[in-house]
Amino acid sequence: MAILAVLATALISCGNTYTAKTVELTNQNDSVNYAVGLVNGANIKMQQLRNDSSDKAVAEFIDAMQRGYDGKVEELSDVASIGQNVGIATKACETKGLAENPAWTLNEKIFFQGLVNGIYDDQSVMAVDVAKEYFQAAYMASRSENTTAGKAVKASCPKSTKTINLASKMDSINYAFGLLNGSEVKAYVLANDSTGDMAKEFIANVNKGMKKDYVNPQLVSMGEEIGKTIKAQEPEGLLSESSLATDFELIKQGFINGLYQYNEMWEPMEAGVYVQTVLNNLKYGDTKAKGEQFLAENALKDGVKTTSSGLQYEIIKMGKGAKPTATSTVKVHYEGTLIDGTIFDSSIQRGEPIEFPLNGVIKGWTEGLQLMPVGSKFRFYIPQELGYGAQAAGSIPPYSTLIFEVELLDITK
Repeated sequence: MAILAVLATALISCGNTYTAKTVELTNQNDSVNYAVGLVNGANIKMQQLRNDSSDKAVAEFIDAMQRGYDGKVEELSDVASIGQNVGIATKACETKGLAENPAWTLNEKIFFQGLVNGIYDDQSVMAVDVAKEYFQAAYMASRSENTTAGKAVKASCPKSTKTINLASKMDSINYAFGLLNGSEVKAYVLANDSTGDMAKEFIANVNKGMKKDYVNPQLVSMGEEIGKTIKAQEPEGLLSESSLATDFELIKQGFINGLYQYNEMWEPMEAGVYVQTVLNNLKYGDTKAKGEQFLAENALKDGVKTTSSGLQYEIIKMGKGAKPTATSTVKVHYEGTLIDGTIFDSSIQRGEPIEFPLNGVIKGWTEGLQLMPVGSKFRFYIPQELGYGAQAAGSIPPYSTLIFEVELLDITK
């Protein structure tokens, strides 16, 4: 059973039109701003607008985002906001059917009277518990009905209770749905209404909401919140990164292109990887540079050998057993540290060796352990590109050079 969703309020769309297009990106800052918009626009298209690419739906969202960014969103009390959203949701049901059921014709005159009667706890036409049972049964039965809703009966929300006659099954369904919503509003929205003023405010705003014609009211709300968030982040930098300045126009065009699935400049997945890589470089660039310097100096030390891939190792103890292959499963004891000596993992501390397939670990391990006969103990110095690269792994920061002391105990498979 669907109860009218409580959505954030929004203003009427300005009716602007937006076009997907190629834009010039002259530097990293431009590229990140555009990519952020593209990725988020594509996600919204996939999740909220999967079946609607209409210009009106896109314009509603972008207009709302602009309002949020410009600080022009109407500020309402909670009561007024919920009232308007009930009106907006009811308006949407004129084409979607009562409770978004395509088999049910919306009669706003009866639905709204039920709503008001529920708000004022007038159960003379129908008791709330009866309405709940009746509506649930009707909803279940409608799933097997092959009928289509007729033209909605339009009306405004009345200000007072009234006893009405329910002349048909559809009248009863409309009234029951309204009564149930009104009862919920009374219990959760108007619980502290000792004077009746909050109820009047709610009803007045239901009628205001009915005057707003949105394709997707929930998306309008989302657009406003996104615009507000972008504006709020400006002082601290885009994505809270001080070295990235916000360019709202590029973000906005990215959203538009994502919503229209215009991927001539960038595929959304590639754009997302790009943004994450840039953020990692900005945040962890020193980690990468320090690792490279460490490896350069370490390579000059006695006993340290370097393979063609850049993996460095030194032999602590050479065993006499067989060497594993890239597909072997091995049993090892190990301890992993960062170049500053921080231990991030240790089977030694846990007191229990571990088994794993060599083709299921980082490249540095796969390559390095193939150099070890069983019974050996090596120390590996693994460049970030043979480790976890740009990705964080638990307490390991992105771009970290890793040091592992490994003892190969057995080849188990």
